[in-house]
Amino acid sequence: MPKIVVALGGNALQSKDSEPTAAGQLEVVKKTCEHIADISSQGYELAIVHGNGPQVGRILLASEAAKEVTPSMPFDVCGAMSQGYIGYHIQQALKYAMNMRNVHFPVLTVATQIIVDKNDPAFANPTKPIGPFYSEEEAKALEAEKGYCVKEDAGRGWRRVVPSPLPKKIVEIDAIQDLWDSSIVISCGGGGIPVVENMDGTLEGVAAVIDKDFAAELLAEEVGADVLMILTEVEKVAINWGKPDQKNIDHMDLKEAVRYIEEGQFAPGSMLPKVEAAMKFARNYPNKKAIITSLDKAIDALEGKTGTVITFA
Repeated sequence: MPKIVVALGGNALQSKDSEPTAAGQLEVVKKTCEHIADISSQGYELAIVHGNGPQVGRILLASEAAKEVTPSMPFDVCGAMSQGYIGYHIQQALKYAMNMRNVHFPVLTVATQIIVDKNDPAFANPTKPIGPFYSEEEAKALEAEKGYCVKEDAGRGWRRVVPSPLPKKIVEIDAIQDLWDSSIVISCGGGGIPVVENMDGTLEGVAAVIDKDFAAELLAEEVGADVLMILTEVEKVAINWGKPDQKNIDHMDLKEAVRYIEEGQFAPGSMLPKVEAAMKFARNYPNKKAIITSLDKAIDALEGKTGTVITFA
């Protein structure tokens, strides 16, 4: 059966209508897992990657706020914590949804480290949004008080941004590959815990967030996936987004995607990394495809009825 790596966007974990709490997240994840279970019940083999922007931001804020009571946690540890509790929610909800469909596979989470290059230029140019949205006034105050780098995020408000280096190697890939045939594996959560490799072979966590779409693309390569599916809030990628002449795109080849990027059609930290990850997969595997669509249209997109398909040509 076709192998799929599914990358879940932030809307799959939280919604604008839910409280930003663990209980609120679990309710959203339960609905998300209904869609994921539908994919699995149709016979697709799949693995799951998820983001963690709001979650790791809140974990870090909570840790910093309590530093007079208990030592604050470094950023990479906060990322590992987010992998654990998001993975736990997906495991719980997906296992139940699959059981209801009489599909019985173990669902498990692998705490995943991903090696990045310590000289990656991203460390000099933070771009990855984390944590909650702020007004411009609140963001500027945090910048002055805590030294955060803050940027406006695609018209939705201001957020803290951190470096987003490219993933180079999944440390636990052998275990993920071994588990593929017997389990649904949730891995590379939040893009993976970014680590650098020292001269002596030891690994060291760094304060950064790897984009989960690039991590999902690397995972798709490593497991030999047939499809990289990036699920987000919109049914299709669009050019001239939010303008009267907005145009939804059914299919993009690499030349078209490059042209749109050069025109600045896709917002950095939002749609741009999704398109770039899809392009990388299509470039490296000309006979395969990447799909960008919304969670509720995932099955339709796999059947060729909707979504934006990105291919080599």
